[in-house]
Amino acid sequence: MTTRNLTPTRRALIAGLSASAAGLLVGGAGPEGPVRLALHARSAALQLRPGQPATAISELGRLAFAGAVRVKRGDRCEVTLRNDLPVPVAPAWRGLDDAAAAEPLLGRAPIPAGTTGKSTISMPHAGTLLADLRLFEDGLRQPVRPLAVIVEEAEPLAVDRDEVFLIEDWRLDADGSAMVPGSGGVAAAAVYTVNGTVAPDFTLRTNARLRLRFINGCQRAVIAAKIEGLEVMVMALDGQPAEPFAARNGALVLAPGGRADVFLDWTAATGATTPILIHDGKEARPVARFMTSTEPPVRPTRLPPPAPLPSNGLPAEFKLGAALRFDIALDAAGWLHPTSFSPAFAPAFGVKAGRTVVLAVSNPGPIATVFHLHGHHFRLLDRLDDGWKPYWLDTLAVEPGQTARVAFAADHPGRWLMESVATEWTAPRLVRWYAVE
Repeated sequence: MTTRNLTPTRRALIAGLSASAAGLLVGGAGPEGPVRLALHARSAALQLRPGQPATAISELGRLAFAGAVRVKRGDRCEVTLRNDLPVPVAPAWRGLDDAAAAEPLLGRAPIPAGTTGKSTISMPHAGTLLADLRLFEDGLRQPVRPLAVIVEEAEPLAVDRDEVFLIEDWRLDADGSAMVPGSGGVAAAAVYTVNGTVAPDFTLRTNARLRLRFINGCQRAVIAAKIEGLEVMVMALDGQPAEPFAARNGALVLAPGGRADVFLDWTAATGATTPILIHDGKEARPVARFMTSTEPPVRPTRLPPPAPLPSNGLPAEFKLGAALRFDIALDAAGWLHPTSFSPAFAPAFGVKAGRTVVLAVSNPGPIATVFHLHGHHFRLLDRLDDGWKPYWLDTLAVEPGQTARVAFAADHPGRWLMESVATEWTAPRLVRWYAVE
């Protein structure tokens, strides 16, 4: 039975809310044929210091355009990826289930530097995804930005705007160069950007409904994002619809790579502004601002409360009594750097397709550690395993000395990665794998 806890505690938020183009997938094209996506792994620059030269970074982006990729649920996408970074790369598509042939390090080889790879992928679920190259960050000279991938619902939704809110952190050396996470040295104070800009403004018309897709693109940090004075309705987590609930005090806690789709109604009068704050565990700081447009209101009054997002068809129930159970410790044993990984190593576990799996994910370390499961979304179980939270996740942060139990239906055959990274700037990114036959 599902636990109807719509106002999670802070611990539940940290464990729950915080806690690819590659591959050949099976899927159908729309009536107009496959969607063509041209992506580019490249060097870039961001303006991170007022009045100073732009800072060199790496990024995964669209070849000829800026901003997120937008496709429709069910689209089959013909993807080309030009790799102009100095190391081989293959994106991990966070939130894309049933994509074994696109799985980096397991389903396909990385695309060598200076070459272009071609592939076909399908988008079986609507939601907010993240295409990420950071499995290969050890070989890069600059930190790398991920790319937001929006898979839109087939049905139109009652929103006036749909915006990505990609939060990223940057640490700069004394010479202004961007530090690579996982490297040695003491990390400087963070510079935060939203959609690649320091402290942007979002201008909204009165009584407009905004769908805001929060993405924690930070390298290692769990963050809390807070919108002052507004009711924030959480509609989806990690790319899957949730039973809508109001974020406590307007705050969202997200692990690195975590995503939250929220709806909010802007009812303020002309001239009003509202800050969006980020708390990284040490201090809160404004990173963006909402402000009222001088245009007339969109409608006389705000819209009624939103209905849940359309289901992506994930199972409504689990038979936990018949589940296969495995222990996954987020320590050094069995985990490897991506550069040292080989599928010849034994998997952490293997199961037959169609079985329910329960993982006891424990963190014996002294700081919170992030766990990310590829290939499947999971439910966060209650402490007595007698129910689960009313949302799906693929990423969670496990507090030190704690164990989180998660359950998923192993419906997608293939070989899949698991990732682990401690929430410290110098912590290495580690991987293991599991098999569904």
